[in-house]
Amino acid sequence: GAGLPLRSRLSFATGHFLNDLCASLWFTYLLLYLHSVLGYGHRLAGGLLLAGQVADGLCTPILGYEADRSAGCGRYGRRKAWHLAGTTCVLVSFPFIFNPCLGCKENTPQWAAFIYYIPFIIIFQFGWAATQISHLSLIPELVTNDHEKVELTAFRYAFTVMANITVYGLAWLLLNFQVDQPDRTEHLGIRDVPIFRNLSLIVVGLGAVFSLIFHLGTKEKPYPLESLPQLEESTPLLQKESISPPCPLLIWKDWLLEPAFYQVAMLYMSTRLIVNLSQTYITMYLINSLLLPKKYIATIPLVMYISGFLSSFLMKPVNKWIGRNVS
Repeated sequence: GAGLPLRSRLSFATGHFLNDLCASLWFTYLLLYLHSVLGYGHRLAGGLLLAGQVADGLCTPILGYEADRSAGCGRYGRRKAWHLAGTTCVLVSFPFIFNPCLGCKENTPQWAAFIYYIPFIIIFQFGWAATQISHLSLIPELVTNDHEKVELTAFRYAFTVMANITVYGLAWLLLNFQVDQPDRTEHLGIRDVPIFRNLSLIVVGLGAVFSLIFHLGTKEKPYPLESLPQLEESTPLLQKESISPPCPLLIWKDWLLEPAFYQVAMLYMSTRLIVNLSQTYITMYLINSLLLPKKYIATIPLVMYISGFLSSFLMKPVNKWIGRNVS
């Protein structure tokens, strides 16, 4: 049959743009914002980041399991229903994370701020996981052959790149054009709260627009769990065996017995570890260790990301030269 139209592929790819924007802001600037802007201690800042990652780790498998069991909501498909729920959670919670604690004063203890931020972080991570799982699991339902699946994944990655460049570009603009601060300093402080607040609001607004495009442009077939084939009087009770019996589908328990599952998991985890470590601590290193002016917290990550993205184009000739498995 005909493949998915270009418009449908593009609208699908926009479905993870909000997540990518928020993830870029979360990993790159959360520690810096809590520690250098709001003035919280290392323990509180690190604790909040850790709490978010733990919540994400717990929510992801649970949501994946539940998303497969659900039947959708009315005429809305099960994947898009979970995506909508996740997007809503992200939209309502994320701006509070990059805003000062409401009601907190200078003498408010830090543990109170920790308790204040935790619910917003958990809601955000729940929504982020729901959006990610539903968006990824939509790929095999939209297309059937491997080539189209790879193509959809490539479109999705292109928007991830755009999201990161957008966040760092916006941060650079906001840091370099502070019109309301005639006495602005070169170092981060409480005066820079509006920069991160505006950045988070722009990110959420932009992501909401792209999520709307996804929901309007992506058509998912309804999948009621009760949809079993209707049996008639003429339907034989015992079906004739086919010449080539279909391969049994693996359930989640079967994957735990597959060595390749652990190989891929370790490889992906190691890759994500390197990416997240560099993304999370580069800004802290620039500000606290190198004592560079604050504008570099946008410039350096932007240069790093663009150079990393451009170097990925070299992987195709490298793959041909030394082989896919080695590279």
